[in-house]
Amino acid sequence: MMATERTRRALEASSFPLPPRTRVIAVSNQKGGVGKTTTSVNVAAALAKRGAKVLVIDADPQGNASTALGVDHHSGTPSIYEALLDDTPLEEVAQRCPEVDTLWCVPATIDLAGADIELVSVVRREFRLHGAIHDLLAGAGKDLDYVFIDCPPSLGLLTLNAMVVANEVLIPIQCEYYALEGLTQLMKTVEMVRKHLNPDIHVSTIVLTMYDGRTNLAREVAGEVRSHFPNETLDQTVPRSVRVSEAPGFGQTVITHDPHSSGAVAYMAIARDIAVRGAAGAEQQ
Repeated sequence: MMATERTRRALEASSFPLPPRTRVIAVSNQKGGVGKTTTSVNVAAALAKRGAKVLVIDADPQGNASTALGVDHHSGTPSIYEALLDDTPLEEVAQRCPEVDTLWCVPATIDLAGADIELVSVVRREFRLHGAIHDLLAGAGKDLDYVFIDCPPSLGLLTLNAMVVANEVLIPIQCEYYALEGLTQLMKTVEMVRKHLNPDIHVSTIVLTMYDGRTNLAREVAGEVRSHFPNETLDQTVPRSVRVSEAPGFGQTVITHDPHSSGAVAYMAIARDIAVRGAAGAEQQ
């Protein structure tokens, strides 16, 4: 516990550099239950708490990111569905999160469940989100630092829309037996999108979630992921944490629910890594 508190204080004292231009990051893994939404909302909240202007787009019909960020997403609420299928501007459907002033969320409602099928017949169906985000960044959202898109646990049209507009993909991986199998498929999808639809996309970050260093399996999986993707995999892992799991029940992220907990400190460290890497990458370009 003392180590967690020491890390928290060091993070409090450190800077979180802002990116020179808006970073659009798709958070994706077609396997469910790997901490994808948890990673999306907590990294976003951590960056917003340190001064960044952050938008989370909930593109998962389950709407769990909307729940964790405390925004309304009952059926009939203006949402990402209207932006994708009715051309409603994103600024008209975004809601400010009650716990963090510089954090906004475009919610997902149950209406989104049919969107993968409904989009099939739409003109330029893979570019719907691309158009909506570019319009936002050219106008009302021009000073946003980050846009995080929480993708559904599948590789359908909603995920494809996210990848067509994103510069980066953040992949959360649970430290368990089949982790690398799913990762290989996801990498192939990213490569296909890069080749045919979005030459700017790349996997920038891999986060190891639900990590228990006491088990051989977790250490082995972490070692294997790091050996395959040494540059993308962050040193900081996310421990299994009751506080992280219970926070959405309070309509909060763990960053505001219990900022001293091991999960909150881990996500704050991950957010700082992402901020620093983005600033360093911009300098090299």
